[in-house]
Amino acid sequence: MALLEITSVSKRFGGVQALEDVTFEVREGEILGLIGPNGAGKTTMFNIVSGVFEADQGHVRFRDQDLRGLRPHRRARMGIARTFQNLQLFQRMTVLENLMVSVDAFARRGLLADALRLPVARFEEKRADERAQSLLYFLGIGHTANTLAGDLPVGLQRRVELGRALALRPTLLLLDEPAAGLDARETVDLASTLRRIRDRFKLTMLLVDHDMALVMRVCEHIYVLDFGRLISEGAPEQIREDATVIRAYLGEAA
Repeated sequence: MALLEITSVSKRFGGVQALEDVTFEVREGEILGLIGPNGAGKTTMFNIVSGVFEADQGHVRFRDQDLRGLRPHRRARMGIARTFQNLQLFQRMTVLENLMVSVDAFARRGLLADALRLPVARFEEKRADERAQSLLYFLGIGHTANTLAGDLPVGLQRRVELGRALALRPTLLLLDEPAAGLDARETVDLASTLRRIRDRFKLTMLLVDHDMALVMRVCEHIYVLDFGRLISEGAPEQIREDATVIRAYLGEAA
């Protein structure tokens, strides 16, 4: 069953055709890779799915609902969460507080309840704390809970951002360059973590990354973009040997 359907999506920025007639689907429960050289249109596609941009043409459907016109926060409430290539943490807040912000996005209390410290406010605050703590320990970074996010090395900050996305309880997780800035050992650990997350939370993932070791290790199916157009799709072993993909990356056949 397709959880996310991209149908004939095109997007232009002035004279640049960022995406042109792109069609693919992400099936429920899979980890799907979207790869391509710099400028291929990968992040533009993420921004269209998450609601930062609207497509000029085509449709994006999530759980068979057309997303056109829905703002990012509405899409997040529907179950679409994302991480960012450039870390978007609250640097001067603790790691725990960063996750509690996401948990609070679904809280039932309001400003009045918070101001008066009503029982519902105290209950929701305790629930957010427990949910955030459990995610940190699941990700192996429970010891960082009271550390300022900006004081952590990049590898741990990536895990915090991953935890913050999971705190939204998504059904679709968009991962934009999660291996950026990681060394080889951290990338291997990330691959294992992503599989554990998928299995534990029953998530579907759409992964963009330039680290082919990560993509080939975790993705069941891969789509390849080049200059805004899909040029290939298939299982990792097919993509690895595809001459069209090799030319797109290297400029020449292998």
